[in-house]
Amino acid sequence: MNADKKIIIFLCFCLAFWLILGWNCFAESKTIVLGGKTGWPELSSKEGVTFGTGRFGYEAVELSTNARSITGETDLLLDFENFDAARDTFDDNSGHYTVQSNSLLRSPKSAMGHYSALSRGNGKGLVLRGNSETIFGRSGGTGSWTIEFWLCPAIAENGEKVFEWHSSRIVNNYVSFQRIEACFFNNRMQWNFTNVFDGMTDNNGEVTLLSYSALIPNKWSHHEISYDEESGLLECKIDSRVEALKYITEGGREGKTICQPVLGEVASISIAPAYTGCVDDFRILSKVTDSSQPQNLNYDRYKIDGGRFESLPIMVTPGSVMNSLQVLDNVPAQTEIRYYVRAGDNFYNWDEKEPSWVQVKNLEQIKGVRGRYFQIAADLFPDGAGRHTPSVTEIKINYTQVPPPTAPFRVKAIPGDGIVDLSWSYSVDENAGGYYIFYGNRPGEYLGTDADQGPSPIKVDNITSFRLTGLRNGAIYYFAVSTYSKDEERISGNLSNEADARPGRR
Repeated sequence: MNADKKIIIFLCFCLAFWLILGWNCFAESKTIVLGGKTGWPELSSKEGVTFGTGRFGYEAVELSTNARSITGETDLLLDFENFDAARDTFDDNSGHYTVQSNSLLRSPKSAMGHYSALSRGNGKGLVLRGNSETIFGRSGGTGSWTIEFWLCPAIAENGEKVFEWHSSRIVNNYVSFQRIEACFFNNRMQWNFTNVFDGMTDNNGEVTLLSYSALIPNKWSHHEISYDEESGLLECKIDSRVEALKYITEGGREGKTICQPVLGEVASISIAPAYTGCVDDFRILSKVTDSSQPQNLNYDRYKIDGGRFESLPIMVTPGSVMNSLQVLDNVPAQTEIRYYVRAGDNFYNWDEKEPSWVQVKNLEQIKGVRGRYFQIAADLFPDGAGRHTPSVTEIKINYTQVPPPTAPFRVKAIPGDGIVDLSWSYSVDENAGGYYIFYGNRPGEYLGTDADQGPSPIKVDNITSFRLTGLRNGAIYYFAVSTYSKDEERISGNLSNEADARPGRR
C-alpha cells in the first residue's frame, strides 16, 4: 500500500472517529429564564404564595401572609389591600358595609398582606354602615360575634379610640344610651360596653374589660374580643393570650341566666376614629373563633406549613436533557426553599405524582431528567416563628438540546420491475436509532404515495438497505434518507444526498 492511500485511510478514520465522539460538541446548551427582569409567567398552581419584591427590585415569589379570607360567618373584612383612589377610601371585602366617610391613608407598613391603614388622629377614621344582614346593620339580638384586628400604635396615649359604635335603645319607655368602644387606658387596651347586654344591671349596665399587657409603640399586636351566646362569656385576647374575661350573666358567674346583647337603633361603626398609628385586617365575625386550634396558629404572619408553586409545563425540543437550575433567591435564617423538577414527552397525562418529581439544589448536576416538556416546582417555608419568608426572584433552567443525528453519507437507488432497491451507509452518529426514507416524483419534493410500504416518509429500523415495491414502471423517483434519534424518533436530522431511479422491466 503506497503512502497516499495510507494517508487517505488515516484521514477517513479520523473523520469517522471525530463524528462518532463529537456528539457532545454539537449538543447545544440552552437556558430558559423564569422571573428576573422579565417577571414571572403564569404559574400552573400556587398555594400559599404570592408575588412581592425580590432581589434587585425584581418581582419574586414569596409566601402569602396569613391574612383573613371571606367565609360564611364574615360580617366585615377590611384587609386594606385595595384602595380606591377615585373615591379616596377602602372598601369592605365582604360587601356588607358601605363606606360613608374616610380619613385613613394606605401604608406599606403591614402586619398582613402588603398594606395597612394609617390613621393620623386628625379625622373620624373610616365610617361604615352595615346592611340589614350585618350585626351592626339591624336592631335586636346579635348572637355570638368576634371583633379582631392588628394594631401598631405610634404613641398609645390615653383616650385614643380604635373602634366606636354609639346608638340608643328604648327600654320600658325610657331612652337608653348604648356604646361599644375600644380605647387606650394607661397604655393598655380597654373595651367598654354601655347598656348593650339586656338585663345587665350591675354597674349601671356598664361592662369593662381591661388588658393587663401594655401596648408597645411601633410594634404590631393582634387584638380580639368575642362574645359566646351559649355561655355568656365575653373574652379579650392580645396575640392569642387571654387578657380579660367576664361572664355576662346574672351574678357574673358561669351557668347563670345569660344577658344577651341587644342593639337598638341602627348606627354606623367607626374604625380608628381617634387613633394615631396603623391598623390591619379588621374583621367582624358572626361566631366565636375556634379556641381548639393551637394558640399561635392564626396569628403568625406566615403559615408554618409554608406554600408551593409549580410552573406550567415548558416545551423544549424532544429529548432535551435538563442539566441544572441556577437560582436567584433570598433565604433568611431558619427559612428554606426546596426545588423540584420533572420532565416528559406528553404533559396531558401528568398528575401530581407522575412523572415523579426530583428534588434538586441550586447549581447541582441533574441526572435522568429529559423530555419534550420541563416543569419546575418549589416549596417555601417560613422560620419557626412564622415571621420571615424566603423568596425566589429568578430560576434559570440550563439544559442541552439534543442535536439531530447526521445523515448517511451515501445513498444508492437501483431500479427493477415496479421496485427500487435503496442502500446507504450507516450514519456515523452514535445517537442514530433508525432512518426515514423520503421519496417523490420531483427533485427535492418528497411527496410520494405509490409505494406499498406507505407514503413518504417511510420509517425503518437501523438498517442499510430497503426495497420499495408497488412503484410505477417508467416513472422517475427521487430518494433521500434522514437519520432519527434513538432517544426520540421525532428528532430527525438533515437529508442525505439525493438519488434517483426509474423502475421498469428489463
